[in-house]
Amino acid sequence: MYNILVCDDEKDIVNALEIYLRMDDYRVFPARNGREALEIIGKQEIHLVLLDIMMPEMDGMETLARIREISNVPVLFLTAKSEDTDKVLGLTVGADDYITKPFNPVELQARVKSHLRRYMQLGSGKKKEAVFAIGGIELNDQTKEVLLDGEKVTLTPTEFEILKLLMQNPGVVFSPKEIYQRVWKELPCGAENTVAVHIRHLREKIEYNPAEPRYLKVVWGHGYKLEG
Repeated sequence: MYNILVCDDEKDIVNALEIYLRMDDYRVFPARNGREALEIIGKQEIHLVLLDIMMPEMDGMETLARIREISNVPVLFLTAKSEDTDKVLGLTVGADDYITKPFNPVELQARVKSHLRRYMQLGSGKKKEAVFAIGGIELNDQTKEVLLDGEKVTLTPTEFEILKLLMQNPGVVFSPKEIYQRVWKELPCGAENTVAVHIRHLREKIEYNPAEPRYLKVVWGHGYKLEG
């Protein structure tokens, strides 16, 4: 389910947008001004923003500038037909598109779907996925760092890749052959012993009691999985 932030100081407009968006099973986060919108973005994973230009406290232009400092989420301006200059300026400073009031529900839904699809498929919507967290384990694929309850854990490159594979697929059981093929990029000759050794070393680093693992577990006869 995608999360959409709707920011407009007119309550009726926000309510109407919520109705249209929920028809497509989107989760809607309403905001009445730019400050509220920024607070929501700071706390929630937002996949698209519908942003009014004329608002009290912080208008849409300033809000957009602040959003662009922390996120490349698609932003669609909500504009009146008379705001042609604002439309051009909005696109210039970083908006992805605009929707004119009053809304055509079909056009609204089509544009939202189009921008969400482009955002996710091109990878922009996956930037946060460089960091994975399960329980007390946090893995950052950009810095190649792993933290256990806030403390840095030193892993070999192979141990890191095994842990990343399991953290990307929490609860999924991978056989030794599957792990070997994905991490070593080779045919799984002798995979069972090789993977078992690396799993043992990995457990010694991320488990407080490797004999009774909390995270990295074996599913006898099938393989390994990571649980929170």
